[in-house]
Amino acid sequence: MALCFLGLGSNVGDRLNYILKALDHIENYGKILKCSTVYESQPWGVKDQPSFLNSVVMVETNLRPVELLHRVKKSEILLGRKNRGRWGPREIDIDILLYEDHIIMLSFLKIPHPHLLERDFVLIPLLEIAPHLIHPLYKTPLSQYVNKIEISLKPFACLYGIDSKG
Repeated sequence: MALCFLGLGSNVGDRLNYILKALDHIENYGKILKCSTVYESQPWGVKDQPSFLNSVVMVETNLRPVELLHRVKKSEILLGRKNRGRWGPREIDIDILLYEDHIIMLSFLKIPHPHLLERDFVLIPLLEIAPHLIHPLYKTPLSQYVNKIEISLKPFACLYGIDSKG
């Protein structure tokens, strides 16, 4: 079994419901070990859109990285995601942030996620559930990057029934 971290985001419709439905899908291809608080965040990349809800989950899976990516993309489609362009509004977005200590640089899959260290809505919830993570490429603790980014997150919801305290 491999340990991976997935980032979830939604800013269209019933945002929290999309996050919850995504968690149901994720349980079909891995065991969710931990889930962060759900945070509200400002859009990143394209600013003129509604605010997002974001969370990070720690998952144990038998799927290899490319298989996991295919399952994640299929889940997004099944949950109703519409293509609105890069960094645009979305019903649900599921990103593979980390997969063990793998470094994968394919045209369609990059692990660790290339924007992991720039996004408060990824880094803060990730460190909430795994505070001692080391960046596989740079070999430095992820916690060292928190003071290098602007943080504008607001806690939105705590998902009971999933260990969020580590």
